[in-house]
Amino acid sequence: MFSFIWFLIIGGILGWLAGLILGKDIPGGIIGNIIAGIVGSWLGSTLIGDWGWQVSDFYVFPALIGAIVLIFIVSLILKAVSGRSA
Repeated sequence: MFSFIWFLIIGGILGWLAGLILGKDIPGGIIGNIIAGIVGSWLGSTLIGDWGWQVSDFYVFPALIGAIVLIFIVSLILKAVSGRSA
């Protein structure tokens, strides 16, 4: 149980850091940060591989890069959708 909570905390921190680096707000607040961190970790590990520091099943560098890419893509999609409806 504690490892799952730790997994969510690290995912949230990675999503938050990715949002700070890009200077973009993640929709959904804390839940959005956690989702971006976890999905970004999977995306980064798939594209880059597993290397660097490992914290609670996350490889930090690939996870952060994956979360940055994910947030960038989501922000582009949200911008296109909001621009289209206006």
